[in-house]
Amino acid sequence: MLNLPLTSLVTLGAIILFFVMGLRVAKARGTYSVPAPATTGDPIFERHFRVQMNTLEWLAMFLPALWLGAVWHSDMVAAGLGLVWIIGRIIYMVTYVADPKTRSLGFVIQMLATLSLILLTLYHIVSTFL
Repeated sequence: MLNLPLTSLVTLGAIILFFVMGLRVAKARGTYSVPAPATTGDPIFERHFRVQMNTLEWLAMFLPALWLGAVWHSDMVAAGLGLVWIIGRIIYMVTYVADPKTRSLGFVIQMLATLSLILLTLYHIVSTFL
């Protein structure tokens, strides 16, 4: 059994953040009168929806990279980078909903955290063959 408590906590944090984003989309549906299954309507609703969908797109890369980083390098480093990813996604969410033109900082933070996990894991895997 793997003992990766920090990575497990960060994974739960990412899942909770995604859940909260889903709740924000549901609330925005009511606030801006966008009935399901519509995904367009009021621009503020669309921003909430895009934040949630963009996060889903990145979760598909981030979660495997997080766990591979924990297994191949360390629980603490992977969890630290995972926490940076969560912070980046929160910044992205807040700034994108306020004004999509201001989303870059949060996007770059989470992208670099994911890329760091990927490169760190790649380095450790390749180094086992050398």
